[in-house]
Amino acid sequence: MFCKNCGNQMDDLAVICVKCGAAKGTGANFCPNCGAPTTPGANVCTQCGVALYTPAPPMAQQKSKMAAGLLGVFLGGWGIHNFYLGFTNKALIQLIVTAVGLVLSFFTCGITALAMTGMWIWGLVEGIMILTGSINADANGIPLRD
Repeated sequence: MFCKNCGNQMDDLAVICVKCGAAKGTGANFCPNCGAPTTPGANVCTQCGVALYTPAPPMAQQKSKMAAGLLGVFLGGWGIHNFYLGFTNKALIQLIVTAVGLVLSFFTCGITALAMTGMWIWGLVEGIMILTGSINADANGIPLRD
């Protein structure tokens, strides 16, 4: 599989492109099957013939970039922004680590607070990435609205 944004080869299980940071399935510059450059608005890759356009499912609603970004900045350690965008696995990791870190910090004199701090930094960075457009689609590949 290739990144549709930059053409870099990606692992099939990857969620984002390690070269450009675009979410899997976002972008329209390169074919996801062969990595060849595509013309804007093309429905089929001229190199390999694979369909480039996948219509959004009916009733698909775009999520708000501002809401997701602010949730990431202010509640990022709890993973609320990832729940909102549909990235449930990431959200559960953030939620569980923060909750367990909070509970255990009373018994470990705050040592597990480092894990909580890491989750908050992770959420803050993702919130900023959402607000700046580095993360521009939800878990279903639907672009975020401004």
